[in-house]
This record gives sequence, structure tokens and C-alpha cells, in this order.
Amino acid sequence: MVDDHPLQIEGYKSILQYNTDGLEIETTVCHNCEEAYTIIANTKAPLHFDVVFLDRSLPPYPDKKIYSGEDLALLAREHSPKSKIMMLTSHAEAFVIYDLVQKVRPDGLLIKSDFDGDELLVAFSAVLNGTVYYSQTVKDSIKELLALESYLDAINRQIIVLLGQGLKNRTIALQLNLSDSAIEKRKSKLKEVFLISKGTDEELVQQARKLGFI
Repeated sequence: MVDDHPLQIEGYKSILQYNTDGLEIETTVCHNCEEAYTIIANTKAPLHFDVVFLDRSLPPYPDKKIYSGEDLALLAREHSPKSKIMMLTSHAEAFVIYDLVQKVRPDGLLIKSDFDGDELLVAFSAVLNGTVYYSQTVKDSIKELLALESYLDAINRQIIVLLGQGLKNRTIALQLNLSDSAIEKRKSKLKEVFLISKGTDEELVQQARKLGFI
């Protein structure tokens, strides 16, 4: 279990003692990316974990280019491919959830504000038994974005996020290695998708935020 809030981990451990599969839970605990990297990537004494619990937002380990639970999940896939990956996050933004699912394809993904102890037990059992389990906010977000998938590709999602951070066309173009005109065309299409064809960039961001995309 990797989470930078020790009380959160203790809560998960207490709940999982009541698992419906009658399992005795043995837990290895880490509180940041560096600690987790040291254990997961240890080739001299590799450990197998049935389930790897990961928070998405964690203190990073820049030396190894591990900046989040997403990076740790991919590392775990590489070093312990039989392990089930369960991610628990406070981030409920649709773009964040969608990108997490696309990048990691976790066996379980729950939004912390979504679930209680009973659902955690249900999710844990489902994942152990080979079923992918996503909490309701995750399913709703994926459904929304799939409906717009042809317009909300990775670049367009980045454009909206960067606009939300207050960046201008030129800076966004440099970051995404696109021309100013390409950024403008994509913004125009996004405004059509969000039904504000004549709207400003600020209104585009407001609409995306209102619909839960950022």
C-alpha cells in the first residue's frame, strides 16, 4: 500500500481484515514514490504482491522519473506483472480519470469521495477474483468522455487543461509542439463540442470545469 497519509493506510488495512474471501492480509507500507520504487524495482530480492494499492498523488522520486502513483503502477506492471493494481485517488476530474484508465488500465479504480468500507471490500474481492472494478464516478466520467472521444483526443484534453492553468496560445503551442493556428483550430472545434461556438477561451474553460472535465 502506497499513500502519503498513514491514517488512510491504517483505515484500509482495518477494513480489509473483514474481507469476504477469508484471507489474512499482510501489508507492506510505503509513503512516497522513492520508498515504493525501492521495493517494487528490487531485482536482488523481488517481492510478489497479490494486490498493489496506490494513491495517485504522492511525493515524487525525480531521480528515477517517478512522479506519481501512475508511474508506480506502470513500474509494478513491469516488475510484478501478475499483481493486481488498485488505485485510489481524490482526483475526480473526468480528464484525469480517463487518462489514468487509458495509461494504466488498473484492475480497480476508486475515487476516495465515492466509496465506503463496504464498497472497498466489494472492490477488493472483485479484483482478486479477476473482475475489473471502477467506482461510480469513474464509470460516469469514462461514459461522458467516450461520447466525445473523437473530439477529446489527448492533445485537445491537454489544451483545455493548459488553458485552465491560464496559459496563452503561444505557450501552449510550444509545450505541445504545434503551431499557433493548429491550437486555434482545435479550440474552435472544442467550443463547438461544448456548444459555445462564439465563446471566449475563459468560457471554454468554465464550461469544461462545469461539466467536470477539469
